[in-house]
Amino acid sequence: MTTYTSVLRDDTFRVLFGTRTLSILADTLRIVALSLLVYAATDSPALAALAYGIGFLPQLIGASVLGALADRIRPRRLIVLGYLAEAAVAVVLAAVPLPVWAALLLVAAAALLTPVFMGAQNALIADALTGDAYVLGRSLAGVASSLAQLLGLAAAGVAVATIGGRNAMFLAALGHLIAAAWTRLSLPEASVVRPVRGGIAAASWRGNAVLVRDRTVRRLLLVQWLPPAFITGAEALMVPFAAQRGFAPGVAGWLLAAIPVGMVAGNLVVGRLLAPPRRERLVPSLIALMGLPCLVFALPGGPSWPILAAALVVVGFGFAYALGVQAAFRDALPAEGRGQAFGLLSTGLMTAQGLLPAVAGLLAESMRPALVIALLGAATLLTALTARTARTAWTARTAASGSGLAVHGGRGSGSSWGA
Repeated sequence: MTTYTSVLRDDTFRVLFGTRTLSILADTLRIVALSLLVYAATDSPALAALAYGIGFLPQLIGASVLGALADRIRPRRLIVLGYLAEAAVAVVLAAVPLPVWAALLLVAAAALLTPVFMGAQNALIADALTGDAYVLGRSLAGVASSLAQLLGLAAAGVAVATIGGRNAMFLAALGHLIAAAWTRLSLPEASVVRPVRGGIAAASWRGNAVLVRDRTVRRLLLVQWLPPAFITGAEALMVPFAAQRGFAPGVAGWLLAAIPVGMVAGNLVVGRLLAPPRRERLVPSLIALMGLPCLVFALPGGPSWPILAAALVVVGFGFAYALGVQAAFRDALPAEGRGQAFGLLSTGLMTAQGLLPAVAGLLAESMRPALVIALLGAATLLTALTARTARTAWTARTAASGSGLAVHGGRGSGSSWGA
């Protein structure tokens, strides 16, 4: 029986798990410190918000023109370079008194590389863990990511208050440097999947086009992109919602913390206690579980904030739907382009989660935040219906392969679900 302990015995996964968790801590610290420094320098909430999210949208460009690098450079070297680049950005931000525009441009430039080394990391995990071990590995990574973000947010506030924003940035750089050294010394080397043929930008465009034209891969991408994006848009309105409802100061923080708590619980319960076939069958229901509680925000009179926080914990629990999709996504990919495919997946997640808060904010200018939150919940419910329909397509595809495995040659777990 596969367990979290057995997954952590794999040398490759253990190193990638530890270094990525450390990197998330360091990155959260850097993002918060930069946002606070920008606000202190400009007194502009808009610029502070831009500093917080400046690393999202450039990833779309990075995946478009550099994504093929994930399959053309030795993964260990690529991952080390990614962490060193993050460390260098933090050092420059801490040591050099840059104008705000230059600081934001520097962070955006570094974000171009994120899809490349994230794609290499995820491809290595897909190669190292087979069967249900892969899903449990992703579950464990999801729990660690949520906890690291919560801890990073708390640590950032303490660090900025005690040692100052620039010293906090140096601390973030140290975290990335440790992750780079840990990777270089402990991660087993792996070979390049295929040699360079033609320009990187052209190869990246071709690879992305091949992935998006594949109907099953496209559906799997969309079902992993859209529900988190809609919920992120709803999260972005918690502060104005709490203010409009007249809740006490600090309630917005409790509402924002509720979803990560639910995410941790969902990953543990669904990843550890449910068998793979049941996880896959529950995907549409878990997506619906993300959207349905958002509707209570628009109820006449409005529930009390503890009830709303409990509803958001349920929303977070629903994020575990991804555990029923990940094996199907891995199995649907061409073996020679996994790194680029995983980079495209993470890029779409970041881009969608960067755009939806802006869209939600614009909608909230002309209607109540509570109503916008409910509309985003309804949009999530629609994706649940789409996921249910798409499952039939993936079942037919795996049946046509004659073995229940991917027709592209990826390692299979007997998955019968797709989106």
